[in-house]
Amino acid sequence: MTRILVVDDEEGIRSFVAECLEGPGREIVQAADGDAGARHLEREAFDLLITDLRMPRRDGFALLAEVKKEQPDTEVIILTAHGTVADAVEAMRQGAFDFIEKPIKTPDALRLLVDRAIERRALRTLREVRNRPGRALPLSHGAPSMKPVVEALSKVAATSASVLLLGESGTGKELAARYVHEKSPRREHPFIAINCAALTETLLESELFGHERGAFTGADQQRRGRVELADGGTFFLDEVGELAPNLQAKLLRVLEDGAFERLGGSRTFRVDVRWIAATNRDLGAQIRAGAFREDLYHRLAVFPIELPPLRARTEDLVPLACALLGVIASELGRPGLTLDAGAEAALLRHTWPGNIRELKNMLERAAILSDGRVIGTEALWMDPVTQARAAKAEPVAETLAELEKRVVLQALAEVDGNRKAAAERLGIGLRTLYDKLKRYDEPE
Repeated sequence: MTRILVVDDEEGIRSFVAECLEGPGREIVQAADGDAGARHLEREAFDLLITDLRMPRRDGFALLAEVKKEQPDTEVIILTAHGTVADAVEAMRQGAFDFIEKPIKTPDALRLLVDRAIERRALRTLREVRNRPGRALPLSHGAPSMKPVVEALSKVAATSASVLLLGESGTGKELAARYVHEKSPRREHPFIAINCAALTETLLESELFGHERGAFTGADQQRRGRVELADGGTFFLDEVGELAPNLQAKLLRVLEDGAFERLGGSRTFRVDVRWIAATNRDLGAQIRAGAFREDLYHRLAVFPIELPPLRARTEDLVPLACALLGVIASELGRPGLTLDAGAEAALLRHTWPGNIRELKNMLERAAILSDGRVIGTEALWMDPVTQARAAKAEPVAETLAELEKRVVLQALAEVDGNRKAAAERLGIGLRTLYDKLKRYDEPE
């Protein structure tokens, strides 16, 4: 939502400007003089200020100085009579975007100037949040367990529904969130992410909502928060289950009506943001324990999706490792790194309790240690912490294909080889069963 404040002591001009600029995605606020405009600027945030230069009590120069001090990212357009063009030029030197002479010749001239000002503000915001360059990884390389996940993410991307990504740590939830953003109508706007477990409560509140100068020790200047920077785009809350109760309440308000205040401030800001949250915690248990707000959960979990662990995505493992290695090699300035057959087999034998994050760490270490272009088994290092976790868990000695074959053959044995009965027990069609037996080189 673009918010515009129009300040002019001539009611006819003020109403004309407001009427010209009204439209979808815009909120126009009018003020009858400089004092009224200043009061609005004290309480609310605006993307654009359009102000007359000559007004009683508080003039356009005073408003310009105030907005550049309190809301420095707000663009300012000066309305000026013919005799004060020189003053308008001086106002531009002091930070105004441009000026337009009264009487305004056509509504189109005003709209064009306003569009340019809003576009400049949007471009400045995009520069602030430009993502670090890098190669995007595909969500899946064909693993059956990922097919329904990719389909669900693709369908919800076209909407504005809030998404809650569930699953073990390291399963690629941020990658899934970026996929939703890139497939959505908001793709041209910012994607902003924050890890709710990485900062103290005060610092997290400042990162989310920004702060005013003097809000806390060390806050020597005003700062816009990430929620404000995400306006029009997508905000990803990683590890949302770690949010403190106080921040849960503030976040709920933003989800409900798009409103928030910066830390240490009273001015209300409004944003239009698509929310995606992720957690590896059992939020249901946290709700029962009083640690997570149920109303916030229902706001976030409009469309919950669970990402499978890497051990359930055997078909993805080697292609994903190769893709990750390509990114790592590029970052290290060593393009062309590959895995030999022994290293690929070793990756398939591991159970990956740390999921994709563990795989990435292992490959990065191997790439650093490897002298040549081919990484062998000897360069792979299994983290003792994750190995210990895997040892405590139920061992997985089979690939997904091997597990499927064992289950199918066991079902056949339990019904004395009756193909129809085995298919019914497995919940698959008879033709599908015959195809599987053919693939296993078993007699039909």
